[in-house]
Amino acid sequence: MHGLNGLGFAKPPAQTRVVVAMSGGVDSSVVAALLHSQGYEVVGITLQLYDHGAALHRKGACCAGQDIHDARRVAEAVGFPHYVLDYESRFRESVIDRFADSYLAGETPIPCVECNKSVKFRDLMATAQDLGADALATGHYISSRALPNGRRALYRAADPERDQSYFLYATTDAQLQLLRFPLGDMPKSETRALARRFGLAVADKADSQDICFVPNGRYADVIAKLRPGAAQPGEIVHLDGRVLGRHEGILHFTIGQRRGLGLSTGEPLFVVRLDADNARVIVGPREALLTRAIGLRDINWLGEGAIADLPPEGREIAVRVRSTRAPKPALLRLSDGKPEVLLPEGEEGVAPGQACVFYDSTEPCARVLGGGIIARRVAAAMPARPQAAAAASG
Repeated sequence: MHGLNGLGFAKPPAQTRVVVAMSGGVDSSVVAALLHSQGYEVVGITLQLYDHGAALHRKGACCAGQDIHDARRVAEAVGFPHYVLDYESRFRESVIDRFADSYLAGETPIPCVECNKSVKFRDLMATAQDLGADALATGHYISSRALPNGRRALYRAADPERDQSYFLYATTDAQLQLLRFPLGDMPKSETRALARRFGLAVADKADSQDICFVPNGRYADVIAKLRPGAAQPGEIVHLDGRVLGRHEGILHFTIGQRRGLGLSTGEPLFVVRLDADNARVIVGPREALLTRAIGLRDINWLGEGAIADLPPEGREIAVRVRSTRAPKPALLRLSDGKPEVLLPEGEEGVAPGQACVFYDSTEPCARVLGGGIIARRVAAAMPARPQAAAAASG
């Protein structure tokens, strides 16, 4: 079967213990069943990440009460041990609180990246090692392969529609040596077919959607509950300096947003910047969204050497600035010692707080070289009206 030949264990399956992170969905369930069918000693672990109240218990979520039940049913049916670990406090501190604070700072965070980095691949991996596991396997659509030097590297999934490398760029080199992703070479249709072949009760279960702790996708409602009174009303300002209206808090807006601005100007306007310090939403024409350069922070480098050793002229790579976009050519360089990405073709809707993920090419199955959090964007040059610079700089 696909995905199993590249697991890279020195010991035979019967002597190899693999902890499988089971979310209760079809993907991780298939991973557990596959490994068990091949003779591996499988231990399933499901994380309880947040309160299972009615507001969060909904179809399309993950890590809810029903999901824990589904994971347990799969383990019992296939025949391997399964444990539920209470990680609520860790998840709240490492993911939910940071999510709320980032939004209030005018960013558009990706909690799934932080969850993988700080909870699943750090805390859960430590638990797996405490259990004497040789590896931690997940149902993510991404590949891990051995390099000539024996170390393992990340690669985009074979199915570009399912590739989850954008959310896993922060995986460290040390973690990669213990992680396995058996579904990296499979299309989703094959995963479903295997689930039916194994007789798994979750074979036709819907995929998880949106952010697990955000009911109905309404981020502002969750942040208002987490940080009551933190939303600060302010002005909606055009790039040319005109005050066009008022808002009830920048947490209600994201870069690139057009609908819901509450403006009647006769021209299509988009959110081009969020000025948290002054509680201002900066709007402008669509061309103001075009970005040519990105400043980064919190870099995770998975290429050879160190990012500080980049040549003076930089390195040609490919990048993704949104999970739904294909990689585009870019230049990674150091500017005053800080990582910067140049985008020859430009990108629209680049938002601080989002990830910029590095690849060695734009090709399918390209190697993941790491990435970082977008700290700032440099807009492409465009004709400016009077007072535009003052309004934009804040």
